[in-house]
Amino acid sequence: MYTISSKLLEDAVNELARLPGIGRKTALRMALHLLNCTVEEVSTFGATISKMRNEIIYCRICGNISEHEICGICADVRRDHSVACVVEDIRDVMAIEQTGQYQGVYHVLGGIISPMEGIGPQHINIERLIERVAAGSIREIIFALPTTIEGDTTNFFLFKKLNGYPVRLTMIARGISVGDELEHTDEVTLGRSIVNRTPYESFLKHK
Repeated sequence: MYTISSKLLEDAVNELARLPGIGRKTALRMALHLLNCTVEEVSTFGATISKMRNEIIYCRICGNISEHEICGICADVRRDHSVACVVEDIRDVMAIEQTGQYQGVYHVLGGIISPMEGIGPQHINIERLIERVAAGSIREIIFALPTTIEGDTTNFFLFKKLNGYPVRLTMIARGISVGDELEHTDEVTLGRSIVNRTPYESFLKHK
């Protein structure tokens, strides 16, 4: 690795290297690029990142990111608000929206149950989902969590919690390979998995 003669540059490289998927060499290239930009360009860049962090909030209905109390999807009267797709995080909302095959709303858990990582049901956005179902406006819940042990565990926990309500419980078709995350699935496969969703009980029978 190169020796950095400036502490200010080294500090910038260290901060950039904290970003996911960014090694020190890439961080150095990014820092040098910023160093070659004008002061105004760097100020705009910094202000934009700061504004994003300070002003983006979470939708009080579904947990999606938003600039307002209610996100654009929940506020859209053209969406089918009787169908809610349960996902792990906002990246999954983006992936599903990209397919153009889904016109319902979402519920973002903000994680999945993972005892190995110390994440239990109380650590994710489950109670709000139960409240939404109990209110009676949702007739179908689609489980669209990762096809992993943790994803299946979370699906089953939600099934046990929601099974007593008059709501249809379905899950996306298993066209997605085991272990895959939605954000890494191609649009066609993900779109078909949403359209061809199946009753959750059918999945349990094959376990």
